[in-house]
Amino acid sequence: MPRFGKTSTKRLDTCHVDLQRLFNRVVEKFDCSVVQGYRGQEEQDRYFDTGKSKVKFPNGKHNGKPSEAADVAPFINGDISWNQKHCLYFAGYVLGVASEMKIKIRWGGDWDMDNEAMTDQKFQDLVHFELV
Repeated sequence: MPRFGKTSTKRLDTCHVDLQRLFNRVVEKFDCSVVQGYRGQEEQDRYFDTGKSKVKFPNGKHNGKPSEAADVAPFINGDISWNQKHCLYFAGYVLGVASEMKIKIRWGGDWDMDNEAMTDQKFQDLVHFELV
């Protein structure tokens, strides 16, 4: 059974308890890594400046304590996968588990939550999950 390593656990600990509950359940069946939880001002503004985020500090869901967002990526063949197909499959699993647990989240591949993943999104963040 997969489980989080020390780094992922430390990052997940910066997140809202609902995200902790969700991803601790997800990792029981789907190996994954927490890439980021809380994000401070310098890092958030750098993400904005480089186009990896659409908002500056303190307006991002990653910027609160606890963070209301987590970037979590699938762990495939011994490494984090940024492969689009892997991320889509993983996101479907996460969304299903969240629904089962009655935790409302938005995924960075379907910002408007219309179930038209990626087709009407100008900005893709396929490992981003945030509380609604």
